[in-house]
Amino acid sequence: MTSKVRARIAPSPTGHLHLGTARTALYNYLFARKEQGDFILRLEDTDEVRSDEKYTADILDGLRWLGMNWDEGPDIGGPFPPYRQTQKTDHYEQVAHKLIAEGKAYFCYASPEELDALREEQKQRNESQRYDNRGRHYSSEEVDNYVKEGRIPVIRFKVEDDRVVSWHDAIKGEIQIHTADIGGDMVIVKSSGIAIYNFAVVVDDIDMKMTHVIRGEDHIHNTAKQILLYEALGMEHPVFAHVPLIVDTDRAKLSKRKHGEAVHILKYRVDGYMPEAMMNYLAQMSWTPLGDKEIFSVEEACQMFDIHKVSKSHAIFDIKKLNWFNAHYLRSLPLNVVTDRAMPYLSDYNLSQYSREKLEEIVKLLREGLEVLGDIKQAGAFFFNEKIEVSDEAVAGLLKQDNSRKVLSKVIESLPQFPWEDPKGCKAIIDGIGKELGMKGKDLYWPVRAALCGCTSGPDLGATLSILGETRVRSRIESLLQPC
Repeated sequence: MTSKVRARIAPSPTGHLHLGTARTALYNYLFARKEQGDFILRLEDTDEVRSDEKYTADILDGLRWLGMNWDEGPDIGGPFPPYRQTQKTDHYEQVAHKLIAEGKAYFCYASPEELDALREEQKQRNESQRYDNRGRHYSSEEVDNYVKEGRIPVIRFKVEDDRVVSWHDAIKGEIQIHTADIGGDMVIVKSSGIAIYNFAVVVDDIDMKMTHVIRGEDHIHNTAKQILLYEALGMEHPVFAHVPLIVDTDRAKLSKRKHGEAVHILKYRVDGYMPEAMMNYLAQMSWTPLGDKEIFSVEEACQMFDIHKVSKSHAIFDIKKLNWFNAHYLRSLPLNVVTDRAMPYLSDYNLSQYSREKLEEIVKLLREGLEVLGDIKQAGAFFFNEKIEVSDEAVAGLLKQDNSRKVLSKVIESLPQFPWEDPKGCKAIIDGIGKELGMKGKDLYWPVRAALCGCTSGPDLGATLSILGETRVRSRIESLLQPC
């Protein structure tokens, strides 16, 4: 086995990039970069029915969106193969036939009906379901009869009946699995000629000289099976590290069945989460850097990451905590970056009415009140729509209270005195009106906000006045001062 660290992520393109897969990919990436090794992407696309190129594109885009770039794998050019299992069918078959020749595997002709009957018998006896290894004992006459019937065999690997498979896991520590608990002789090649996951992944990891396999703890029993295959192929197995599963705040495993699209990275991209926030949150779900540092870049995480410090306990996905990270990055990322990312959410508006400088001012003003960037469309509607919708609360304040109408009338009179390029100066004019009328607080500010924004709360009032400008401010106030 090579001395250079080689870690990989090997998703199946049968769905959008899952949060758990993204976190596992991130841990592999951080580990490889920390150890100055290689991070490889492989596509395990042997599911002929569900594999789809749209999911391949989503996985590649999602990993790059999170800040990960692979050294070998799809879409990087150069001499490296794309590492798709569907391109290695013949190779898997050759390796399987080698195991058959060595007496470590065999052709199994058991029909689906026979296997169903076996499972039903075991169920009736309250036994754990496992293959009874009947294929080991076929006579040549039985095989001839099965061939004449047209049965197409699978290839099964012989699993020792009384054996404890053990290894030291880089996260979990010592793990032991008895072969009685892994289901009997296992299929390694289906009757269709397609290699089963546990077999293909071992062959791939040998071919690619993988030194470390970091994946979810739901693979622990698979690891026991794979270690047996490594031994049968005469190869040393890589270092295994099984990361804890991600659960929700009720301790239920994240799944599409229960949580819908909330388990997919794509949803968070569409909703307007910052990739820096998602990376930061995923990284620290099960790993805490020294010093309990919470905010860090992917480059910093590469320097700090320690696979041995990953928790053994389930990771809790808390949307409130993710939103906290996202709000931080919305406010701290360079304004031009956030503005560029905001443009798709504002594309339904006529953006040409503002200069780029003004658009950045709008984004700067609005991002202070956002948790996700996707909300900027609604939050900023009053800046772009010619007419605004006024809430019931605002209507009551504007049209039914004499004091509110006095404030707005005075604002109209004072518009020529507003320093429109100076937000603080605009706010000072409003405060001056309040002193003149003997009003302050919500009695002064709510009517103005409601007239400008359609509601009684919103971003900084002086900046809002400055951005809207005299023409818009006059038009909105005058329209609301019309007789009831």
